[in-house]
Amino acid sequence: MTPPPAIALRRGDAGPAVAAVCERLVLTGDLPSDLRGDLPDGADADHLGDPVFDERVEQAVKSFQQRRGLLVDGIVGRQTYAVLDGARWTLGDRVLRYIPEYFVEGDDVVALQARLAELGFTPGKVDGIHGPATDAAVRAFQAALGLETDGTVGPETMRAFAGLRRSVVGGSANALRERESIRRSGYSLSGRTVVVDPGHGGTDHGARGHRGLEEARLALDLARRVEGRLSAHGVSVVFTHTEATDGGSDEDRAAFANSCDADLVLSLHTDHSQTGSAHGVATYFYGAADHAGWSNMGEHFADLLLREVVARTGLTDCRTHARTWPLLRRTRMPAVRLDVGYLSHEGDAAALSDPQTLDHIAEAVVVALQRVYLGEADTSRTGMLRLDDLRRHLASMQGVPAGDRTVS
Repeated sequence: MTPPPAIALRRGDAGPAVAAVCERLVLTGDLPSDLRGDLPDGADADHLGDPVFDERVEQAVKSFQQRRGLLVDGIVGRQTYAVLDGARWTLGDRVLRYIPEYFVEGDDVVALQARLAELGFTPGKVDGIHGPATDAAVRAFQAALGLETDGTVGPETMRAFAGLRRSVVGGSANALRERESIRRSGYSLSGRTVVVDPGHGGTDHGARGHRGLEEARLALDLARRVEGRLSAHGVSVVFTHTEATDGGSDEDRAAFANSCDADLVLSLHTDHSQTGSAHGVATYFYGAADHAGWSNMGEHFADLLLREVVARTGLTDCRTHARTWPLLRRTRMPAVRLDVGYLSHEGDAAALSDPQTLDHIAEAVVVALQRVYLGEADTSRTGMLRLDDLRRHLASMQGVPAGDRTVS
């Protein structure tokens, strides 16, 4: 049972929805099967026998969220429940097929996508979402094996899987394909499309902090600076929203990026903490510790971007992190989120209120993106490459011998 959109289950709740959460946490190994709490004060008799969302359940939820790259808050909202519900399936437990009006999701879809990729059939991003690309890969696999090409992953197709070995060796099949795709696409940024997603927007102002800074307004200002610099290098930049429009949910923004057939998505945010002591910049890409899906290019760009921003601004390095947030997971292309500073921290707010800092960050975005496409031909040191000599540097890379190429 999926909770309605407005419901979030948290400590102190009880009832059938909490029972469903506990059942799934037991299946994932995050909650021992014998843990059942007492009824909370004021609970009615209809809930008698249902587990209570107590501290032990909350810790189990946090453990699951941490492993799956979700926001670790101990609250079961729609996103956490959807991933938790999908985690109970293993490949072969149910018949899988592409349903246009409702994409099936789950760990069994992840396993299917990873298996197809290993065998040389491209399902797109290994994201656990049974969409058109996965359906096409299933049908191609069935055609290659002489099976009925109905796209249904049932007993016959599963038997065919069991009799085959992987054709791609030496690491992740998806990672190898991503690297090869980048290599073949050439060095130049010109002609590429980047979707820039300024965080929040519309009536959602995001975090507010020192010096009157507001996350949505700051993100849009930074997005415009990024747009100007990318456009100067021939990149087509598309925003998910402007001041007058609302980009919708992360799922809506991902769908918009997919409709643009972009090369990459960059989401811009700031952060906020209750204590005011947290500070620094972090980047995020699609991936999770115990999940087959992992964006190799997303990780590479996130790492380069973080290092370039830190080198140019002096903001604290809060590292690069794998996450399965909807915008990172549901985009067909690599997506990276940049959280640049804490508005609740006086030092970060002071830096971000300086237009020169925003210019440095925008420059870091362009340079980091260019370094992704230079690949092994990149000899520049972090923080040293400037926009005014980027084209000259790019031209010089065309003749660098393969054995002399390094990235620092």
